[in-house]
Amino acid sequence: VFFIYRRNYYGGNWASFSFSGLLSWIKENQQKTDSSDECEDWRKLILDNEEVISLSKKDKTIQNVEDFCFGDQDSSQDVEEAGALSKLPVFVAAGVEGVVEDLEKETPSTENAATESQEPEQAMDTEPASAAEGKDMEMTSEKEDAQITASGDSTLELGTTEAAPSELSAQEPKRVTYSQIVREGRRFNIDLVSKLLYSRGLLIDLLIKSNVSRYAEFKNATRILAFREGKVEQVPCSRADVFNSRQLTMVEKRMLMKFLTFCLDYEQHPDEYQDYEDSTFAQFLRTRKLTPSLQHFILHSIAMVSETDCSTLEGLQATKKFLQCLGRYGNTPFLFPLYGQGEIPQCFCRMCAVFGGIYCLRHSVRCLIVDKGSGRCKAIVDHFGQRISANYFIVEDSYLPDGVCASVHYRQISRAVLITDRSVLNTDSEQQVSILTVPPTEPGKPAVCVIELCSSTMTCMKDTYLVHLTCPSTSTAREDLEPAVEKLFNLNTEKEAEVEELEKPKVLWAVYFNMRDSSGIDKNSYNGLPSNVYVCSGPDSALGNDYAVKQAETIFREMFPTEEFCPPSPNPEDIIYDGDDIAPEEPGLSNSPETKPDTSAEESSHEGGAAVKKEDNEV
Repeated sequence: VFFIYRRNYYGGNWASFSFSGLLSWIKENQQKTDSSDECEDWRKLILDNEEVISLSKKDKTIQNVEDFCFGDQDSSQDVEEAGALSKLPVFVAAGVEGVVEDLEKETPSTENAATESQEPEQAMDTEPASAAEGKDMEMTSEKEDAQITASGDSTLELGTTEAAPSELSAQEPKRVTYSQIVREGRRFNIDLVSKLLYSRGLLIDLLIKSNVSRYAEFKNATRILAFREGKVEQVPCSRADVFNSRQLTMVEKRMLMKFLTFCLDYEQHPDEYQDYEDSTFAQFLRTRKLTPSLQHFILHSIAMVSETDCSTLEGLQATKKFLQCLGRYGNTPFLFPLYGQGEIPQCFCRMCAVFGGIYCLRHSVRCLIVDKGSGRCKAIVDHFGQRISANYFIVEDSYLPDGVCASVHYRQISRAVLITDRSVLNTDSEQQVSILTVPPTEPGKPAVCVIELCSSTMTCMKDTYLVHLTCPSTSTAREDLEPAVEKLFNLNTEKEAEVEELEKPKVLWAVYFNMRDSSGIDKNSYNGLPSNVYVCSGPDSALGNDYAVKQAETIFREMFPTEEFCPPSPNPEDIIYDGDDIAPEEPGLSNSPETKPDTSAEESSHEGGAAVKKEDNEV
């Protein structure tokens, strides 16, 4: 397997960045420069019986990028230098790619090296350089910290430590300047796409089944919030939360429990909803004798569906999914990967690299070469003029030229990322991972999904919060999301702000952008694609990752119908590398990962791969 990326990072629009890396990404997408042609004589590689499908040189999936700083900008020049991207191509062989990403998180920049050397205790939350060792180390924190690792019986184990009460006053957050954000920029891991993992979702099941979960750690989302009548409230989810809630009366508690019990097995009671199958879920809720507050909680915080577009069946299915995921790892259905959503594609990259996958960054592809007779794609030509042959080709949607996509109608996602000084709902513990849905501000506008991350998720520096806002686009991202931002946060300076604004968390920095949603597009919508070329979409606007998992499995089964999708990977002690059969018999030698952490994976990519022996079965 050979992966080629035209960027200098993994994951495309699924990636995560440090603060300086995100500033460089913003600059790139605001300028939209063309990639340079390094080879002009590549057409001599094309034979008479072949034709060419030229690929797009520009990534058009990101638009309307706007960033704002609401604090002191005296370090703006230093930030630009810290975020400058190298232009040299990087070739990453099997087993090495994890080291590159981990070193970026671990190695301080020249600007803040002296500062970090004076604060050794703050450097303990960075990843080790080795991809094989880094994710096996257990992260601990004085704050509440939930971690997930794969156990021998293919389940996920959740460990928690008690949270220590905050010593800082909730009314007086520590002042954070823009200079501090720049200096601590490597503490940030900022996702381009904001998602959570359902604890019984397809991605969690896949991580467990494939043993890829050994490379990742997760934190449980600690609370579900609702925005109602201008206030942020915590939503009771579990049975215990419902009966301990002070927001609901006893009558409302019984109403809510009765309705949630019905949703868990609604298929067994079709007579209660079949008359409303053509109605929206919001209309159905009004017929259930629920109070307005309960209808709001169910619609926006439990089912998390649109008030106008979601049918009754879709709402019941979403509510059931929410309830089924409760209690597996905590009081909410959601998990978040430490170091950001961008860790998930990197986990699969690490696993692939161990078994011979090769990755190449900053390497553009010029065109597809198609055989005129069979109509199949035979090879690609890269920007160096090299011809690379293969049997199957998987192309990310952003690489396709306008001619191929002429009949495709794309949707857009509006995204915003904020750095704030405190949580939207202060409690005794500062270390909260929260999800909040802000209802539409006016008819025709979508609801906004808000995910707030604390520093123990390893996505932001201490004394700050990272806030992601997402909704389907109706206009530019700023026009779609700024009304929700203004409801929840203070965008003014302290001198200009009124008393009501000062009670809200202050936004220190913000970026808005629109991202293409290419999910749900049939392959036949693309013009002239060969049968052995498969299109992989970018992120969708849904909260979970189910669509991406389904698409990956569908493409895999079309290429290899008799093979198992993502089979369990062997344990390190079960791997025997070529030429190492006799080594374990010799005293003092071992084939364990501790003595051969990365070199064996790199050797396997050149020597034909790894032989796996487990229970007398050889692969």
